[in-house]
Order: sequence, then C-alpha cells, then structure tokens
Amino acid sequence: MISLEMGMLIVGFSVPMIISPGPGNTVLAAAGGQFGVKGALPFWVGFEGANLVWCLVYGLGLSRVLHDYPTAAQALKWAGVAYTLYLAYGFIQSSAPGKRAAMPRLTVFDGFFSVSLNPKIHSMIFVLFSQFLRRDLPLTWQVVEIAVVFTLLCVACHFPWIYGGQLMSDRFGSEKSVKLQGYLFGGCMVAVALFVAVNA
Repeated sequence: MISLEMGMLIVGFSVPMIISPGPGNTVLAAAGGQFGVKGALPFWVGFEGANLVWCLVYGLGLSRVLHDYPTAAQALKWAGVAYTLYLAYGFIQSSAPGKRAAMPRLTVFDGFFSVSLNPKIHSMIFVLFSQFLRRDLPLTWQVVEIAVVFTLLCVACHFPWIYGGQLMSDRFGSEKSVKLQGYLFGGCMVAVALFVAVNA
C-alpha cells in the first residue's frame, strides 16, 4: 500500500495538472454548457473510465513503449489534435440559429475517445508513473492504487468544469448567448488544438 506521504505527493502533483485548462476540461465545460451535468454524465463516465484504463496501461508497461518509439507518441498527438478540432467544429455548428439541439449527445464512447486522444493526459499519466512507482514495492498493487487515486482526483477536479459550463448556459440562455457560447467553447478548443500542434 502506498504511504500517506506518497499519496500526498501524488495529490500535489495531480490536482494542478488535472484542474488546469486543456482540451479535456474545455470539452467537459462545453458538454456541461450544452447538455447540463445530467446530460453530460455518459460522456463524463467514459472520460473518467478512460483515465483509469490509461493509468493501468501506462503503469503496467506502455510508458516504456512510448519512450522507446517516439513516432507512436507523435501519431497520438496528431490524432488528438484532429479529434479536438472535430469537437470544436461540433460546438461551433451547434451555436447556429435553431441548432442548439442539433449536436448529438456525447456518449460514453466519446468520453473514452476524447481522453484516449488527449496528449496532455498521456503526458501527465506518463510522468505520474515515472515519478511515483517504487522498485521496492509490488508493481501491480502500486499501479492499481495510483490509478484509483488519480481517477478519484479527476472526478473531483472535473466536476467544477462541467457544472461551470451548465451555470454559464443557464445564466446566459438567450439565442445570442448560446451562439456566443458555441463560438467561445469551439474557439477555445481550436486554440488548444493549435497549441498542442505547435508545442507538444
């Protein structure tokens, strides 16, 4: 079992990384604004499920693969940029007059896919396991414990983004405001995609 001190270090590393703006938090806020917390729940479940799965995958070996094969990391980066732009297009399109309900609900699969193609999350999980796995403790239990702690932190840190998106939508519900929100969320996602393309 990981020590309390190690757990606090993991929290100290993870919370600022998870709660900071990025592709995932932007789409969570947009989903909350578009569908409310209840409507965004399937997407959120898939999103956090993917965090747990990728923690297990990285902790049990993928970290070494991406380290040894940078081409795989680059392919992941560009797939993530493309998917982020696709989501941005959907939010911008949904802001057109009379199209608020036109954007299909985001599913569990969309949430899982969103995390799987998010370079920020992959780099975060890669660093998490490279920093906090100890050689003197059994690997599998460490990976499971770190993955569970990280996923619970994700749930706690992502809720304010979804709820904030819903509050913004509820407060500014006129057609003009809805259009502005669609462009704002879509524009933020385009900016994130461009940042990742240039810097990641």
